[in-house]
This record gives sequence, structure tokens and C-alpha cells, in this order.
Amino acid sequence: MNLDSNLTKESCVELANLIRTRAVSPVEVVEAHLRRIDQINPRLNAIVTLAPDILDKARAAAADLMGGREVGPLHGVPLTVKDTIDTEGLRSTSGSRLRAHDVPDRDASAVARLKAAGGIILGKTNTPEMAISYETDNPVFGRTNNPHDLDRTPGGSSGGEAAAIAACLSPAGLGSDLSGSIRIPAHFCGIVGLKPTVGRVPADGHIPDAGGLLSLGECLGPMARTVADLSLLFRVIADATQFEMSNRGSASDVGVTPLRGLRVAWYASDGVAPVTDETRAAIRAVPIVSIPRGPAPVLIPQCPPRSSCGAA
Repeated sequence: MNLDSNLTKESCVELANLIRTRAVSPVEVVEAHLRRIDQINPRLNAIVTLAPDILDKARAAAADLMGGREVGPLHGVPLTVKDTIDTEGLRSTSGSRLRAHDVPDRDASAVARLKAAGGIILGKTNTPEMAISYETDNPVFGRTNNPHDLDRTPGGSSGGEAAAIAACLSPAGLGSDLSGSIRIPAHFCGIVGLKPTVGRVPADGHIPDAGGLLSLGECLGPMARTVADLSLLFRVIADATQFEMSNRGSASDVGVTPLRGLRVAWYASDGVAPVTDETRAAIRAVPIVSIPRGPAPVLIPQCPPRSSCGAA
């Protein structure tokens, strides 16, 4: 059995459980990911800066467990962060020569929350310059390749993050999204990503700062290989809603809404952007896919607003 391969393929939820129960140590988990990075990253160029203190942090996390100290939900789990998001003491370039040697003196709030939950920052992932493009290439670090096909792009602008997670260099991490920068790379690399509702996750510490009207759409959000991991990271980084605060809970206390009776609109084409036959077939198949844990919602074919495309 290859312990390295097993550990790097595990989800955040499972890694946290293995660490918490002392089945593995944070040091073993971090070392496995570092070896995977050594093997795979030169061909991908997904992780562009490694945290120099990563093993020290892992040893400290192991000592906390051995000492019986209370630990957070991400204790000892290595995570990566898009290079547009500030990380204290760790170079953050935004893929621009203007920031090529910039080392922030504080964490973005979302990064600070990951650390407070026990997460260990493994490194920074590549991005197009100033997060502008839908591919990942810049004058500081060069091009990131898609782990499924090195001749293709992982998308952008969180392309390095998506590629690193898909290639099991990192179990999960933090990206940013204004107009598809989490969702497009997640799609291109076959992972999952969440653009949260604007305002749920603090967006400070992101360069470029999306001010003015752009602030109505800019978000930081989680990226991972499983929806359960997205949920875990989101609960850690998100602010509680007014409903949650009034019920003396946090984002982590909210139950799952039953699917019965929910009305969900869907469409396979907006009549503007071309859609591949495979994508169209997958969307059309959704209404007939059974949901194993109970009754399905009501799925209604419907066009997007101001569109005459038809749902199919």
C-alpha cells in the first residue's frame, strides 16, 4: 500500500478525521504532499511558492494533538491559497512583476480563519496577471498546465488552485471569483468550486481590489475535490447570516434543507455561449437522475432572463 498516494488522494474531511484520531500525523500528511509536489508540480507549474515553515507548522500541530489541546476542524490539514490573496510572511505576487517580491505583513481574513481552524498553508498557486484572464499565465511564473492534458489550460483566474487540487498536490484551498474565476477552472480541471453569495466571505486582502461596481460581484471562495470539503471550508471562512446569529448558531450549525417541494430552474443553453454536446447531454440528464437520500426537488426547464433560447 502506498501511504503517500493514499494520503494525497484523501479529502479534507477524511484527512482531518485521520489526524484527529491519530491514525496519521500532520507531519506525515504534509510530507506526502511535498513529495507529490516534487514529482508532479514541475510539469504543471500550479504551486508557485511553498511555505518555508510548512514542516514546522505540521510538527507544532502534531504536538498540540499529543498535548491534548483543543483543535479546530481543519487541524493539521495542508491547504493552498491563490496568489492574489494575502498570506502573512509568504510571497503574494498576483502574477505581476509589480508585486514579484511582495510579502504581506498580515493575512486576508479568510486565510486567517483557515489558520484559526487549524489549517496549515502549504503554498501559493498560480494566477494570470492581476487575475484578469480565463487562463493561467503571467510574466512572473509562466504558464500553468491542466493536469488532465498538459497541452491545455486549467482555466482562470484560479487556475493554479484548480490544477493543484485536481493533481492531488493539495486537498483543497482558497480561490477568488468575480466573473467565473473559481467556477471555470473548477470545470476545466474536474473539481468543485463555490462562488459564495457576495458578502458571506470577507474579501479583504485580495489584490487587485475590486472596488466600485465590481465589489458587487467579487468573492473569495473554497475549491476542493468533494462537495463535503467545500462545505467544511465554507463554514470556516464564512460570516454567519442574520438567521444564524439570531439562532445563536454559526454557518457550521445550519441543517440541510429537505429537497421535497423545492423548485429548481435549469437550462442547457443561454442562446449566446456555445455549449458542447457532452455538456448539453449531462444537463438534460439531471432531471431524471435519482437522488438516493430522499425525494427529488421539482426541476423546471426555464430560459435565463431576457433570453429566448429555450431550456434545451
